[in-house]
Amino acid sequence: MKKFFASILVVVLMMTTVFSGAALAEDKKLSIVTTIFPIYDWVRAIINGSDHVEITMLLDNGTDLHSYQPSALDIMKVSEADLFIYVGGESDEWVEAVLATAKNPDLVSISLVEAMGDAIKAEEIVEGMEHEHEHGEEEEEEHEHAHEHEEIEPEDIQDRPLSDFAGEWQSLLPLLLAGELDAFCGHKAEEDGDDATSKETYLEKYTANWACGAVSMKIEGDTISFTDENGKTVSGAYTYAGYTPILAEDGDVKSVRYQFTTDSADAPKYVQFNDHGYQPGEAAHFHVYFGSESFDALLSASSNPYFAPADMTTAGILQQLIGHNHEEHEHHHDHEEEEETDEHVWLSLRNAQILSRAIAEALAGLDPDNSAMYRENLAAYCEKLSALDQAYAEMVKNAQYKTVLFADRFPFRYLTDDYGLTYFAAFSGCSAESEASFQTIVFLAQKVDELNLPAVLTIEHPQTRIAETVVSTSQAKNAKILSMDSMQSVTAQDVKAGAAYLAIMENNLAVLREALN
Repeated sequence: MKKFFASILVVVLMMTTVFSGAALAEDKKLSIVTTIFPIYDWVRAIINGSDHVEITMLLDNGTDLHSYQPSALDIMKVSEADLFIYVGGESDEWVEAVLATAKNPDLVSISLVEAMGDAIKAEEIVEGMEHEHEHGEEEEEEHEHAHEHEEIEPEDIQDRPLSDFAGEWQSLLPLLLAGELDAFCGHKAEEDGDDATSKETYLEKYTANWACGAVSMKIEGDTISFTDENGKTVSGAYTYAGYTPILAEDGDVKSVRYQFTTDSADAPKYVQFNDHGYQPGEAAHFHVYFGSESFDALLSASSNPYFAPADMTTAGILQQLIGHNHEEHEHHHDHEEEEETDEHVWLSLRNAQILSRAIAEALAGLDPDNSAMYRENLAAYCEKLSALDQAYAEMVKNAQYKTVLFADRFPFRYLTDDYGLTYFAAFSGCSAESEASFQTIVFLAQKVDELNLPAVLTIEHPQTRIAETVVSTSQAKNAKILSMDSMQSVTAQDVKAGAAYLAIMENNLAVLREALN
C-alpha cells in the first residue's frame, strides 16, 4: 500500500506542476471535495446552490467506501481543494499520506469520525454475528463426533436412569426427506473441501445414517413408545441394563451407550441411548438404537438414528446439528478481536446535525463574506433533520416490534441506538465477508422464529441470497425481505436523478416502519 501511494503521489506532483500556472490565473471558486454522498449532500444543503462554491464527490461510481482506492486524479483534487471532508477510520487510511503532500498549504480537512469526538462508537459484535476467519476445524467435524474431543475417563462414567431421556422426540429423517435440512447438507458439502461431494451426497449419507423403524418416540416413567411412519405405536416397560463404553481406535472411550430392556412382546427388546453424556443429566437430543436380537447386534449396526425434542423448530434442530455454542464462541473471540471504530456516523439523523454544523463552521471560516448565509441554510436544514428524527422516534415508540434483523452487513448501529432498537446481523458494518456460515444462517433464522419477526433486512445491494436462505430456514418461511439504503454506493447518476440524504432517510423510515409492524 505504501508503494502504491508513493507512485501515485509522484504522478500527482507532476500533474499539479504542469497545471499550476493555469490555475493561478483563474478566479477560483471555493473548492470542496468529499468522499461519500451523504457528506456531499450536506454541503449542498449548506451552500444552497451558491455559484461560487464547487463540490466534488470522489465516490461517484458506486464503489463502496470500504473498497475505494483513490486514483491519481482523485488525489490531485484533494491536494488542490480548499476543504476536504471524509469519513475517517480504517476505510480512509489513505488520507493521511495525501494530506501530508497536499499542494494547498491552507487546505482544511474534516474527518467525520474525529468530529464526533467522544460520541463515536466502537464497532460491536453482537450475538450470532459472523466473525472473520471464525471457522475452526472443530466446526467442520461431524456432529456425532463433536464431543469426542472431551476425554472420558472410564472411572468417571456413571449409571443413568431412563428419566434422563424422558419426553417426546422426533426423528430427523422425515425432516431430511422433506427438504427441511437441505441447508445442513449444503453446508457440509461446502465445508468439506471436496469438490466431488454435493448437497445430494450428504442427503444420501444421512438418509442411510438416520434410518430406523420409528419417526417419533415418547418416554414417560419406565415406558418407551415407538411410532412408525404409518402411525402404528408399540410400547413397553423398560428396565436399566447398564452401559457400554464405545472405544476409539486408540482405545480411549469416545462415547457411552446406556442400555434398557423390556419383556414386552410388542416393543423392541433392546434399546440403547447415546446423547454424548456419561453422567446423569437431561438429554438435549440422542442417538437411539433398538431391536430384539441383542445389545451386541445394536453395537454393530451401521446406522446412527438422530432424535430431537418433538417441539423443536427446524431452525433449532439445524443449530443443534452443528453443535454450536454461541456463548462459548463469543467468549472465544472477546480477547482476539481488536476494537475498530464504527465509521457509519452519517446514518444517524442526530449525527447529521452535529456534522453539518462542523461543515458550516468550516465554510464560514473559509468564506467569511457568506458565513451568515451558510449558518442560515444550516439552521433550515437542521430543522428538517430534527423533524425527521422525531418522526423516527415516534414510529419506533408505537411500533409492534423493537428488533431488526439484517441478513447482511450492519451499518445502522448509530440509527438503532438513537431509538433504542435491538439488532441482530450476519456481519458488522465494516466486514469484508460476503458469505455467511451455516451457524450464522441458523442463528438468524432461529431469531426470526423466536421473535416472530415480520421482515429480514438487507442493505442496498441487489444480493439477497443470505436473506432468502434465512427466511427459507425459518419455521414460518413468510418473513418479508426489505432493503434499507446505507448510502455507501450512491452514484453521480443517482445525484443527477435527484438523490438526496433526507429523501433516502425518509425512505429508510418507511422500510423500518414495515419491518417493525
